[in-house]
Amino acid sequence: MPTAAANPIRFKKGKLSNETLLMLYRRLLKPRMIEEKMLILLRQGQISKWFSGIGQEAIAVGVTSALLPDELVFTLHRNLGVFTVRDVPLATLFSQWQGKKSGFSKGRERSFHFGTLDYGIVGMISHLGPQLALADGAALAHKLKGEKRVALAFSGEGGTSEGDFHEALNVAAVWDLPVIFVVENNGYGLSTTTKEQFRCANIADKGLGYGMKSVIIDGNNILEVYNTLDKLAVEMRKNPHPVLVECKTFRMRGHEEASGVKYVPKEMLEEWALKDPLENYERFLLEEGVLEEGTVAKFRKEIKEEIEAAWKITVSEPEIVADLEEELGDVYASVPVGISAVGRSCPETSGWQSDSGSKSERRYIDAISDGLRLAMQKHSNLVLMGQDIADYGGVFKITQGFMEEFGKERVRNTPICESAIIGTALGLSLKGFKSMVEMQFADFVTCAFNQIVNNLAKIHYRWGVNADVVVRMPSGGGVGAGPFHSQSNEAWFVHTPGLKVVVPSTPYDAKGLLLAAFEDPNPVMYFEHKALYRSITEEIPDGYYTVEIGKARVAREGSAVSVITYGMGVHWALKVCEAEGIDADIIDLRTLLPLDYEAISATVKKTNRVVILHEDTLTGGVGGELSAWISEHLFEHLDAPVKRVAGLDTPIPFAIPLEQNFMPLERFREEVKKLVAF
Repeated sequence: MPTAAANPIRFKKGKLSNETLLMLYRRLLKPRMIEEKMLILLRQGQISKWFSGIGQEAIAVGVTSALLPDELVFTLHRNLGVFTVRDVPLATLFSQWQGKKSGFSKGRERSFHFGTLDYGIVGMISHLGPQLALADGAALAHKLKGEKRVALAFSGEGGTSEGDFHEALNVAAVWDLPVIFVVENNGYGLSTTTKEQFRCANIADKGLGYGMKSVIIDGNNILEVYNTLDKLAVEMRKNPHPVLVECKTFRMRGHEEASGVKYVPKEMLEEWALKDPLENYERFLLEEGVLEEGTVAKFRKEIKEEIEAAWKITVSEPEIVADLEEELGDVYASVPVGISAVGRSCPETSGWQSDSGSKSERRYIDAISDGLRLAMQKHSNLVLMGQDIADYGGVFKITQGFMEEFGKERVRNTPICESAIIGTALGLSLKGFKSMVEMQFADFVTCAFNQIVNNLAKIHYRWGVNADVVVRMPSGGGVGAGPFHSQSNEAWFVHTPGLKVVVPSTPYDAKGLLLAAFEDPNPVMYFEHKALYRSITEEIPDGYYTVEIGKARVAREGSAVSVITYGMGVHWALKVCEAEGIDADIIDLRTLLPLDYEAISATVKKTNRVVILHEDTLTGGVGGELSAWISEHLFEHLDAPVKRVAGLDTPIPFAIPLEQNFMPLERFREEVKKLVAF
């Protein structure tokens, strides 16, 4: 736990000009005065919550002042100084805190849970740690472009206990990324002391384990923070590498105001009060003759007037009114116009040629590989990331030869850290890149679940920035791989607004949907069934074409019963209905989010009988949502109950007889015959 020095803070101005010294003072004063205003408003009941950074402002102010304006900063609750140094308009900032329409997130987020790329800031989500990997992605973008820039991410001492901290630092070290990880060690994670968080003497010691440079500085000394970060950033712009910076500091108020500080020993509060970063720096400047009392009064008057004027604007703004169309419309970024129609070649783009007309027989796996290769040729800003995908070509050999064709920079082997790589992909997107992350098996996506459902999926709705990321997911059973390599877990993501979920069942769709996914600026979960990789073939165009995301197809025309399915279910339905002579209308959904309700409605009205088939387990599966929608909207068109046939409500087993029993194939055969005869 940090302890205060007995002597006052020792400031060393070195070669800093008086102008710079005064600039830092004013920048340190501004967030303190804003906080004092907010605390008054909190007591008056005019704001609902506040996370105070009083006592540790020198870190945010010093760090941000040392960076270039276009270098991204990834912030936390107590980094108000980042926003004020970057000159974020106070009226917009206050409206953000008050949930007003003119705030950065249109009232959808609280306090500092937002970003604004116009000011080079990316805010946090409530989960500690994920923003660190986003900084990796921004730094990777700098490195790929040859830009002499750094990215910087904040963490608290408690956040260093998270797996995301380990993963982000490890990736940054392995890839020599120009990222500065700043840890504000203020002694407590809410009320939990550092002794209860970790056993190393200093957080900076952790940097040694990653082979990265690490330093410890006095976080209350504005000059030490500024000079250290300036020196590090200059060095890292020339020679990209990561650095861990531990700032020893203390927050003088609770985790948030309702928490209080009763858990902090009185003598510790008294000890750290003597090291107040603003009071000590002001005293130093006065003693040095750099600052005069009149200047202090002038600065305070100007800042107070700015705060009051901004607050007046915020309180005069009306309470937000929900707009249903806008709320739904902001979940996804708009798909650019001009994406090619189904089965047609895209126009040529600069430096990229598209074949036209020719077709070849392709296996499902070859179609995916073809799609990836064409996407890499068309999109020079596309980066592929995954375990063993480079020289090894991936465990299924889909990217074999890609490293030789496109280079190691764009086809990147990753450490085994799914969360950090998804975060890195989002960071790349913030800097204008596209990325594909291959989950070695769909089962392993659990390790990246938070990044996907809370960062990728929500970022556009929260503050208008898109996540241009495709996550490829080899899924499904039928190959005797057991419960951790055979799951069909698409339903986990169908429940998450902001994601798109596609499940191709044919080589044609596998290629077309994958290329469409790369054209789409939204995060796309692309599920590919492992058992289909080498078991089905189809003649498909050699050139570039897309299949529209969100549109189902009729896999087989019929009138006796509708089978609504996707993925492997399409092949089961075709097999059974052909064998049993059932005149079925088989609908291949292809996309599970968003669903093609128009196609679903058309087939139900056509046959009046419906069976929904999927490999995923029954309870909580996509079939439940489809059944509910059909019953709610098409009840008058039904001549029989909606039937669902799915995998057993068990983990998928290893032994082939048990796996076959898990699969719904034979249960579907019986149910569809019963439904036709109903």
